Amino acid sequence: MNPRHPPLRLLSPLHRASRQIALRLEWSCRQLGVSPQEGHLLTYLGSYAPAPVGELRRVFGHKGSTLTSLLDRLSAAGLASRRPNPADRRSVLVETTAGGERVAAVLRIVILALEGEILRRVQPADLEGFRAVMAAIEDVTRVDPRKESEDDRTAHDPGAPSPRDPRAAADPAGL
Repeated sequence: MNPRHPPLRLLSPLHRASRQIALRLEWSCRQLGVSPQEGHLLTYLGSYAPAPVGELRRVFGHKGSTLTSLLDRLSAAGLASRRPNPADRRSVLVETTAGGERVAAVLRIVILALEGEILRRVQPADLEGFRAVMAAIEDVTRVDPRKESEDDRTAHDPGAPSPRDPRAAADPAGL
């Protein structure tokens, strides 16, 4: 297949890698009785629970109805539970059950093995280059999916310098 435009040099490989990882992990998730999306959510909760539903929405980028459906399925399967957030009456916290912890632990082992396979095929300098690219993405997007900020609720100004951009330090107002 010949594309009409050349592939993007960074974002196309990132998208492809994300899809390749998802496909590689799909079999393991199915063996444990969860969809890849449910498995991803359980492994996140295995590290960060209890997590507010709003945080899960930001981290995973799901629409509210999609996330609710995922959480309903995990709850029905006895893998996750929801409870009111004592710090915020408008918020609900999600956490894994003992069964959800077991699924998350198995998936974490599978994911660590996959990461280990990948790391054995690259040199330390390659990893440093990868980290530099990821840091540049964070700088340019100025988005931390785990934290809600004013920028998350409004459109980004693509012309504004990122916080670590030398232009921002020289001229904090961005003028």
